[in-house]
Amino acid sequence: MKINDVLARINELAHKKKSGQALTDAELVEKKELYRIYLDFIRGQVKSQLDRVQFVDEETGTITPAKDLANAKKQAH
Repeated sequence: MKINDVLARINELAHKKKSGQALTDAELVEKKELYRIYLDFIRGQVKSQLDRVQFVDEETGTITPAKDLANAKKQAH
């Protein structure tokens, strides 16, 4: 299922609830799963963006990816 489809369905369920109609048990289960899919997508986007962050040492010009610094810190503990 594409993320746009997930968002469209989340919005459909939200509109139904806001209109005063109760969601069925099946719709409540579906809503929970759709939110999980959406949050997993967002987490993946944030992780992807953070994986591209790099630090530059102004004195040496050395470029170090942030994930390498994080891994080094984990190994030090």
